[in-house]
Amino acid sequence: MTPVSEGSTAGTIPGSVNQMEERMYPILRKAGAAFAALTLVAGILATGTGLATAGATKVLLSGAQEVPPVQTSAAGSGTITVNDDKTVSGGVTTKGVKGTMAHIHEGAPGANGGVAIPLEKKSDNEWVVPAGAKLTDAQYKSYQAGNLYVNVHSDANKSGEIRGQLKP
Repeated sequence: MTPVSEGSTAGTIPGSVNQMEERMYPILRKAGAAFAALTLVAGILATGTGLATAGATKVLLSGAQEVPPVQTSAAGSGTITVNDDKTVSGGVTTKGVKGTMAHIHEGAPGANGGVAIPLEKKSDNEWVVPAGAKLTDAQYKSYQAGNLYVNVHSDANKSGEIRGQLKP
């Protein structure tokens, strides 16, 4: 045994400090590897590998974005959230337009496309994504490429009065 202080045998430590380090090294090495593995897993999860992480997209709607462009003073804004599990939520608020219907469409900027998700009318100027709405795999890829848009239709402009492209 090595004494704690010279001339004293009280409080002795079995073995030398070097022997302690040698016994602790494998334990510390395993703990370090476990910490590194946990850090790697946390980093992977943070980047979104299939787990739902919100992708909130602010959208501004105008007649100028319609195809063809519409001369109107109407406008709209909102937030649409598309999660990694392809679920969708959110809504838009409009002004200066009496909307008859609204949808999220699949289509690139400057092109019209089919309806992906019909929106529900919450009030005269508010449209929301219905509960449980989900994109298909193809629609999700279109979203990631910036090829989804929100469109609000009116009696005066049946194919759409205001539009806003979703840019993730």
